[in-house]
Amino acid sequence: MEIDLSRRDGLRKLVTFGLVGSAVAASATALSEMPASADQPHMDAALADLQSALHQLQIAIHDKGGHRVKAIALVKEAISETTKGIAAGAA
Repeated sequence: MEIDLSRRDGLRKLVTFGLVGSAVAASATALSEMPASADQPHMDAALADLQSALHQLQIAIHDKGGHRVKAIALVKEAISETTKGIAAGAA
């Protein structure tokens, strides 16, 4: 079975650019919805990374023996706790 590498690589690049764009848009949206925070660059960066991780898990192939679903739940919980931590730090 031969695979057209140029087509596959082109599709991979297209998907990668789409994912990066989606992650950036999701992070910008989430950050704009958060209350203004004191200077917390590490918490803000952690939140953006968690949101990117959530996006990647959500678009991953579904058959992972339940581990993908559990990881999604844990990342959502981490996003919630990080957001609460940012709010507490801003108070």
